[in-house]
Amino acid sequence: MTSKLKSGTEQSSKNGASAQDDKVRSRVFVFGSNETGRSGAGAALYAVRYKGAIYGKGFGHYGNSFAIPTKDKNIVTLPLSTIRNYINKFIDYAAAHSELEFQVTQVGCGLAGLKAGDIAPMFENAPGNCLFDDAWFQFLGDAKHYWGTF
Repeated sequence: MTSKLKSGTEQSSKNGASAQDDKVRSRVFVFGSNETGRSGAGAALYAVRYKGAIYGKGFGHYGNSFAIPTKDKNIVTLPLSTIRNYINKFIDYAAAHSELEFQVTQVGCGLAGLKAGDIAPMFENAPGNCLFDDAWFQFLGDAKHYWGTF
């Protein structure tokens, strides 16, 4: 089953990927992690199982995934200022890799327990090769592209 995204591209409504998109660019699954990379639940576990994330790597691009820490080494939610620093590093990376497309999940809004209204605006300066979860439309608006939801 497919649906039209707000950006107008055809996507799979289940995982946001279509065969057409894979031919154009590699899609990287962006998820919230912890600083030690213990990916045992939620989107992090999905990334390890299906997207090439490496258990023990808490930040960066591995396989078809990119980890952004939202919890520390003790699995305690990080301060927003620290998360912002990690997000800014991700944004720099995405900008430097226009050949890739980044499928950004609701980073920090699941197991870390943060509010979308606090996290989504941190991605305002993300480049056009970043696609966001539909749930963040209310915070990022028409200027961004959306892939569906996780």
